[in-house]
Amino acid sequence: MNEEHASSDVENRLRPLWMAAQSGDERAYRQTLALMATRLRSFFRRRMPTLLDDVEDLVQETLLAVHLQRGTYDPAFPVSAWLTAIARHKLVDLFRRRDRKEGLHDEYDDVDEAELAGEPAEPHARRDLAVLLRALPETQRRAIELTKLEGLSVAEAAARTGASVASIKVLVHRGLKRLVEQVKKAPPETLAPLASPPRGPRNARGGPSCFL
Repeated sequence: MNEEHASSDVENRLRPLWMAAQSGDERAYRQTLALMATRLRSFFRRRMPTLLDDVEDLVQETLLAVHLQRGTYDPAFPVSAWLTAIARHKLVDLFRRRDRKEGLHDEYDDVDEAELAGEPAEPHARRDLAVLLRALPETQRRAIELTKLEGLSVAEAAARTGASVASIKVLVHRGLKRLVEQVKKAPPETLAPLASPPRGPRNARGGPSCFL
């Protein structure tokens, strides 16, 4: 099976589940996230072979972004392409934080991330994120706020908190995993779209940053 056929197969499996999830189907939402996670692991492993320890955190971070950005999805676009746009943005963020240039260009460079991701529903996304973060232990929440929201490096977050670098990494990893587990357990009424996708012209380039 070539890459084009593989991509089409993923879309055929993903789209009906995602559309059901967008209508509030909790079971379909969990299945969607599981399928997305499998695709994301493959996507990231191919593009960051020397950073495999970061793959799982990036998968969890992307799934969380999908949850927070779900209200911006435009049904006119393939779900798999929308997911790829968010994943690429996360990957570029990681490389920039590590001052890496390799891996920033691949076959998805021509994808217009602004069109695929739509305009962020920021008030709703920030509200959702605040609710999710409040459920975390203080140490995990602070580690995530510093590294994922304020954009500090792990070393800078360690210096800010007095924790070791290794501890910050563990706190972020466990916190991200716990956040996604919260999302999977969300009741159906919280899964419906938060905002209608924009239909007008989209001129701005870029995509969701950090969790938003």
